[in-house]
Amino acid sequence: MTSQIEQSLTGYPSIDKPWLKYYSEEAINASLPECKIYDYVYAQNKEYLQRTALNYFDHKITYDRMFQEIEAAAKAFQKIGVKKGDIVAVITVTLPETIYTFYGLNRIGAISNMIDPRTSIEGIADYIREVNARIVVVIEAAFERVSKAIEGTPVENLIVLSPADSLSGVKKALYKAANRKFLQGHAWKNWKQFIDEGREHILQDAPYKKDECCVIVHTGGTTGLPKGVMLSNENLNAAAQQILTSPLPLNPKDRFLNIMPPFIAYGTVLGIHTVAVGGLESVVIPKFNPSEFDRLILRYKPQCIMGVPAHFDYIITSNKIKKLDFSFLKVAFVGGDKIKEETEERINSYFKEHHCYIKICKGYSLTEASATATFASERCNKKGSAGSPLANTVIACFGDSIADEKKYNETGKVFINSPTIMVGYYGKQVETHQIISFDQEGRKWLYTGDVGYIDQDGQLFIEGRQKRIIVRHDGFKVFPFLIEKVIESDDRIKTCCAVGKNDTLHAQGQNPVAYVVLLEE
Repeated sequence: MTSQIEQSLTGYPSIDKPWLKYYSEEAINASLPECKIYDYVYAQNKEYLQRTALNYFDHKITYDRMFQEIEAAAKAFQKIGVKKGDIVAVITVTLPETIYTFYGLNRIGAISNMIDPRTSIEGIADYIREVNARIVVVIEAAFERVSKAIEGTPVENLIVLSPADSLSGVKKALYKAANRKFLQGHAWKNWKQFIDEGREHILQDAPYKKDECCVIVHTGGTTGLPKGVMLSNENLNAAAQQILTSPLPLNPKDRFLNIMPPFIAYGTVLGIHTVAVGGLESVVIPKFNPSEFDRLILRYKPQCIMGVPAHFDYIITSNKIKKLDFSFLKVAFVGGDKIKEETEERINSYFKEHHCYIKICKGYSLTEASATATFASERCNKKGSAGSPLANTVIACFGDSIADEKKYNETGKVFINSPTIMVGYYGKQVETHQIISFDQEGRKWLYTGDVGYIDQDGQLFIEGRQKRIIVRHDGFKVFPFLIEKVIESDDRIKTCCAVGKNDTLHAQGQNPVAYVVLLEE
């Protein structure tokens, strides 16, 4: 049942909130969860413990088993001295053990600092020193780099994960045979050793406290400089609730193909937390190859998929699934970059031709807003738009200040007001205050760095970026500042500027190109 909210428009989106007509009264008036993220997941699933939580290479893990493994992880972390407020570096891909780590640390009030395993040795060292991390959880493929990075840092314990940890039988043996590694460097322990050492520990759950950080994810923000975004329990819970109470046809037990990595907010908030809160079956993909998207869809026939715009090109051009009946698909999320109108039209036409009568579910947000702000449902999905704000979210476009709101269809700077807005940038109060403002009513606004407008139906249209950042075809964000820093370290270089050039090999995205001025000889 949708909301009956209809009203005459004042001309100002933040007052009218015309997007509320797309939502039920229940979604609009729902109280946002005030608890730890683990507690929210448990409360939502405690009556359905035999449902499948994780599908890892066809090895199915129930919610009951997942909660047991989370408790074992919480015990093991507490046994080695992790306390409330401690920050643990998590340098890995999406594995069942990554999820156990994420929620296990939350149970004891600790914070997961999610780091891309592809980060340079120097970058990993900086991230660890920044938060004074004593514990590192790392995927074995990144062990050598991390072992070098932690020299001279406070790190005391190195816990190594393997993609084989949750495999069994033939699959486990085949993986180990094909990936024999002798890890040399800093002293370490594998996941089984780590868990076994904590089994007899008596767990003490940390109490919930409002507005505490529970996870750090990294972004360039509006300035293009890497920062740690601190997201709270409330941020993630509000994001999950708003998505799940939106007019999406998802139900518990539906299968969700989770291809996004855990070190971006899109992966942490939607791929891990929202899926768990909703009681869905998460098909865990540790290492996603876009060219294999078709094979994964054919194998799992998921009710929900996610990706960046370029990923969908691999679906509509695939020979493997060109005759596949897509009627099993309920939702197809796309984010990470603005989707071109012609690409959107091609994907929607492809779905319809394959007996799937949904449209691509576009979304828009920032890491700083927990990757959750707008989405496009069947009722609010105009071509070229980014959808409309979620039920507890307000988006407005302003001029030079937040006292100067633009009316419908007037272009301005895009700001977000939402319970998903970050606690702040870790250790960077000045940068935090540069993008977060409060209006006269005390509402908290996040400046996105984008420009756009909102129409009378409450749908957001992004016209361009003000922030300096390059988004590749696969959604990976490249920071020009870092490229320039490396190039300018060469004594022969006077100055340089890195910019984005349209990727001619893909339907979306840009590639970084550097323009260099040499010193005169």
